[in-house]
Amino acid sequence: MEHFYALIMAGGGGTRLWPMSRQDTPKQLLPLVEDASMFAISVERLAPLFTPEQIYVVTGRKYLKQLRDHAPQIPERNFIIEPYGKESGPAAGLGVTVIQKRDPDATIAILTADHHITKKDKFRDVLAAACELAQNGYIATLGISPSYPATEFGYIRQGQLISNIKGFECFEALAFTEKPNAVTATSFLASGEYTWNSGMFIWKAEQAMNEFKRQQPKMYEQFMALVPTVDTHEYDHKLEEVWENIEKISLDYAVMEAAEKMAVIPADFGWNDVGSWAAMYDVLKLDRAGNGVKGSQAERVLLDTKNTLVYSDKLVVTIGVENIIVIETPDSLLICHKDRTQDVKEVVNHLLRTKNYKFL
Repeated sequence: MEHFYALIMAGGGGTRLWPMSRQDTPKQLLPLVEDASMFAISVERLAPLFTPEQIYVVTGRKYLKQLRDHAPQIPERNFIIEPYGKESGPAAGLGVTVIQKRDPDATIAILTADHHITKKDKFRDVLAAACELAQNGYIATLGISPSYPATEFGYIRQGQLISNIKGFECFEALAFTEKPNAVTATSFLASGEYTWNSGMFIWKAEQAMNEFKRQQPKMYEQFMALVPTVDTHEYDHKLEEVWENIEKISLDYAVMEAAEKMAVIPADFGWNDVGSWAAMYDVLKLDRAGNGVKGSQAERVLLDTKNTLVYSDKLVVTIGVENIIVIETPDSLLICHKDRTQDVKEVVNHLLRTKNYKFL
């Protein structure tokens, strides 16, 4: 495993978790589920499979200090800074470029900074299996066994069985589908051929760059222009030059949906993307009435209240309600039905349109 690296993508915004997740404090920097930030927990659960020297982080300059404070064990040189956000495609390509320059034999796991995982031992085991699969020439992705016909996740259709590695069945990945409608998602679930796309990929650095070369030749040439400057005083200037002209595109669209030799490992390691307040509710410990509370130890009074989430540092009283989300911050209060938490992103869009930047 000495050539195996984790590349944590830590530059996202988490707009569906407004009003707690903001531009200056996105969800990966918040202690949403446990006492430590989601980023800190994402780093901690990688040990002992990865040493701190084998963990890299791609993020924006504005988050660098906080991320380093949350994970001081990671060497400073392993934080790779995007000049500004250009989506996950360029971010992943930049990380792979730097790691490959330092270790041409690298195999890299593209991981997230803001997902909740309860079965940490099993997660490390499936990463080790994926590393072996990648060593055999595949681009491995981790598929989550679906528990309901979700429309907020992408799906991966699995094909023939490739092999069994460390107790995990590995299948050909036939197709990716981004966030289907409810009818399509229901048919996917009924077929038994689909898993949710976790957004985590494991590949050899050489194979990754070959996919960029085949599918995104302009972007590949931009990365290649950057390679000679890695770990030199010319790097920052060259990166600014490259970044100004690089295309803004997600990793799925840039490479993964049309990648060759894709494989999926379906696994259950207690995964939740905590992508909305409803998802947050799903990972909290609930009382007998199905209520979840988070925040300081201020008293709550929940009278005749069911299946409700309250996240606040103040006394909150609810009477005769159910399936409600209540999120309180020093300057904002969000109250919505649990079925409408995906629409919180529209609140952020409204604030942008009306230039209410102080709430962003």
